[in-house]
Amino acid sequence: MTPTDDLTPVLKKLRLSGTLHTLELRTRQAVDDQLAYPEFLYRLLSDEVDRREAKQLDLRTRRAQFEGLKTLEDFEFSFNPKIPKAKLIDLGTCQFVVRKEAVLLVGPSGVGKSHLAQALGHRACRLGYSTLYATANKLFGDLRAARG
Repeated sequence: MTPTDDLTPVLKKLRLSGTLHTLELRTRQAVDDQLAYPEFLYRLLSDEVDRREAKQLDLRTRRAQFEGLKTLEDFEFSFNPKIPKAKLIDLGTCQFVVRKEAVLLVGPSGVGKSHLAQALGHRACRLGYSTLYATANKLFGDLRAARG
């Protein structure tokens, strides 16, 4: 029986089983680089934190019901020069959420409202906020159904 075999049930009991995926790699790295025990432990636990954060981000983005992966970086501001780029970059900080302000994107069809709404929602997800993407048509349909 190896030390890893003894460690597996302990890590599972502590709900740290994600560290098992990188344990062998980090152990080899610690031996090769002659890492101190605290540095080895730090790197191993950082892997677990990163894994959990990625899992939470994935969960938030799935719950948000985005139509696709849209980001502010992907948006073509040159497509419509009337769109206030500085304002949208400011909205990308998601400070409007902290200030509890509403953001309403209005305009004619085809100017990028859906892309921008999803991009802002995805940015909020990356910052740890829960979001929900819904088109006006879907939102009004859900409201009508709930009223009935």
